[in-house]
Parts: sequence; structure tokens; C-alpha cells
Amino acid sequence: MNTIWIVMPILIVLMFLLGTELNKEAFINVARHPKAVVLGMVGQIILLPLIAFTLAWTLNLPPVYFMGLVLIACCPGGSSSNVFSMLAKGDTALSVTLTAVSSIITLFTLPIIMEFTSYYVSHNAGTTIELPIGKLLMQNIVLFFIPLLAGMLLRYKSPAWAAKVSRALNKIAFPALMLLAFLFFLQYTQEIMENFRLIGFACGTLITTSMICSSLLSRIGKLTNAVRHTIVIEVGMQNAAQAIAIATSPFIFNSGEMAIPAIIYALLMNVLLLLYIVKLKYSK
Repeated sequence: MNTIWIVMPILIVLMFLLGTELNKEAFINVARHPKAVVLGMVGQIILLPLIAFTLAWTLNLPPVYFMGLVLIACCPGGSSSNVFSMLAKGDTALSVTLTAVSSIITLFTLPIIMEFTSYYVSHNAGTTIELPIGKLLMQNIVLFFIPLLAGMLLRYKSPAWAAKVSRALNKIAFPALMLLAFLFFLQYTQEIMENFRLIGFACGTLITTSMICSSLLSRIGKLTNAVRHTIVIEVGMQNAAQAIAIATSPFIFNSGEMAIPAIIYALLMNVLLLLYIVKLKYSK
């Protein structure tokens, strides 16, 4: 069974959930904290894919995992980043804003970066990897942009209902992601176990390096500790469901193996970000 049919409804729910959490305050935050938003997007949109590409090239990853590592780095911030920001005593409102902004920007940057990556991998690995950009854009609009707008519309029309729906969806979102990871692991157990050391090292290095770089970027920008913690978490936490949807989609790459870096990344990012929060708690 292609996992796309499992990840599609999960992704729609996650994006609708994000939409219900957005209000005009989230967009006012862009004007209120322009430096924080810009630096957050530099870390998310530029640094993360650049680090992923460099790692994949340095480690000489097989083509399918090269593509998969860059793919997860091109995706927007994960919807759980606001929860982690709250635990880290960061700026939760800014976290929601950064997730929303990156979700919109990556609609355009993801196809560009993945087109370049597929060309590079095809040219240097002697294999052919085609990226149907039109289908990728259409899938992102259907699974991503429309649910986001629908959630925002509900929030605008009926804030009370949006709050109820948000609370209900928040209870099922994380278990649904864990179910997806479990089913995917069952389907690709052999491939994951055979490559876990290499891909795990690549993903772990990607997460820690991007967190360190985004922290340094925030310090250079002289941002507050709360904002810095928020940006570090936002850059480190990626939307693995979207990466899996793109990798496994029969309309795009149709490759379960390409989604393996996203699954391993999702596991490690939660562990490493929790360790980061524990470090913050005990370093005070």
C-alpha cells in the first residue's frame, strides 16, 4: 500500500489545524518583528537546504537518499513547533507566524531547489530523476494551501468553532503522525535498518548544524533569548508529512525509499529538540 493515501489526510488535517491557529495577530507579528521573521526565514529557506545539500554531497549519499535529505530540508516548519516553543518558553505567537510564512514561501522555493537537486543528481550519478513541477505545485496547493486557507476562513468566520476544532485536532495530530511513522517503518523495515547509520548520521548532523547556525544568526541579529529559542526550534523542526507526501506521491517521485530520510529526520528532530529544551531548563 502506497503511504501517500495515509499521509494525505494527515497533511490536510495538519494544514487545516495551522489555519485555525492563524489570526490577524500572526500577520501583525511580521510587521512587529521583521528582523526575527527575516532571520527565521534565512535559516529555514536558505541555510537548511544548503546544509542538507552539502552534507549529502560530502557523504556521497545514494541518489534516492540525496534527494530525500534535501527534500525534507526544503519543507516548511513542522506544526508542532509552537508546542516546543511554548515548552522552551519562547515566543509562541512568533512560532505560529514563522510556520505560516514558511508554509507559503516554500510553495515556490521547494520546486526550485528540488529541480536543481534532481538535475545535479541526475547529471552526476548517471541516472534520470525527473521532477514534474506542475504536478508538484498542484499537489501542494490541494494538500497544503487550500486546507490552510480553509482553516483561516473558519477562524475568521467563527473563532469559537475554530478554537474547538483546533483543540480536537491537536489531540489527534501527533498520534496520527506516530501511526504514519509506524506503518512506514513496517513497510520499509529492511531499507531503514540497512541505512539507518548513514542516514541517521546525516539527519542528526543536519538538525544540530542548522540549530547551531540559526542560534548564531539570532545572536548576530541581537534577538532576545525567547525569540532565539523560537527560531532554533522552528528551523530544526520540519514538516515531515509533506516530504513523505511528495516522495511517495504517484504523481511526483513515487518513491518510498526517498521518504526514508524524512521518517528518520522526524524521529531525531523530536529527540534532539526535547534535549535542547531540557538543556535550556537546566542551564538557567
